[in-house]
Amino acid sequence: MKAAVFSIVPYQPRHPHGGWPAPGADYSAESAQASMARALEQLELADQLGFDWVTVAEHHFSPASLTPNPMVMAAAVAQRVKRARIALLGSNIPIQNPLRVAEEFAMLDTLSGGRLVAGMLRGTSNEYVTYGVNPAESRERFAEALDLIVRAWTEPQPFGWLGRYYEYRTISIWPRPVQAPHPPIFMSISSPEAAELAAARRIGGGLAVTTLDRARESVRVYREAAHERGWEPSPDQLLYRIAVHVAQSDEQARDEWAPLAAAHGHAGGLRLSAGNPAADEAAARAGYYGRDAVRQRSRLHAGGDIDERIETAQLMIGSPDTVVGQVARLGRELGVGILELAFVAPAPELARRSLELFGTEVLPRMREL
Repeated sequence: MKAAVFSIVPYQPRHPHGGWPAPGADYSAESAQASMARALEQLELADQLGFDWVTVAEHHFSPASLTPNPMVMAAAVAQRVKRARIALLGSNIPIQNPLRVAEEFAMLDTLSGGRLVAGMLRGTSNEYVTYGVNPAESRERFAEALDLIVRAWTEPQPFGWLGRYYEYRTISIWPRPVQAPHPPIFMSISSPEAAELAAARRIGGGLAVTTLDRARESVRVYREAAHERGWEPSPDQLLYRIAVHVAQSDEQARDEWAPLAAAHGHAGGLRLSAGNPAADEAAARAGYYGRDAVRQRSRLHAGGDIDERIETAQLMIGSPDTVVGQVARLGRELGVGILELAFVAPAPELARRSLELFGTEVLPRMREL
């Protein structure tokens, strides 16, 4: 099993107010610079420890994540991370110019020597408020943008594109991806519609901000849809994102985690829904979450205590031995080949120590699972 380190690039110290969008009056340029430097150091350390991937993502208007343009962050990462794959999970393609996304991904694949993993995501519902895109169009925009990006990477001759949402007279991107026919692609499979689309396009499926039961159902739909189309996803095409904290003992890990759980009341500080009930309700009414709207919306509001979060696979926490068991359970029950790990802790030094302990005592044992 492979391991990725996910940095959401949080603003630290933690922002004093909840909600979205966060007011700029609370922003400190010095804190933001230190936060970005700390994130780069974490990803560089992950590379040195032997993790397979390092990952950044796209979010807007929020101190929870300082990467509204993950392409810029990934370019900086590529200069520091020399061995691991560099994953963007992802670019939120329905709110972007897909041709620009294709070009920037190709640049990153070239800069990194063919180590890019291209995540194509729809983003959380608040992203559509950010750029004024109708969330009811997000699924169709996503599918068209995905097809356009893949063709831009693979078509050897200039071509035109006339679609429902995008129109280009001539396309012929330079540079082109190093990896042939293109970098590995991942998309979320958290809803049945998304799982079926990923299977139809024969691309990898990712699961985040979910629970074990819901992930199990998503994987079932994905595998069945792939089988109907004559192919079988490999473990390396299934990714599961989860918050993690490792310490020398279970008791120490729980004691260190407790202040974070008390302050934020959800799984690992990773909930990035709109933070605005009105925006979230509007997105749901527009059909953003698909035909299982109630179930999918509820994943954004996961609560419960530490034991419940462990049981529902929203959190891995404990000693190295305990965490190895939790890793093995996810591999056994979901068949995932890649765990994307968010090392979230109340203080940066605790997150660094947790990362080092995972890298030295858990990661080698993961290879055998």
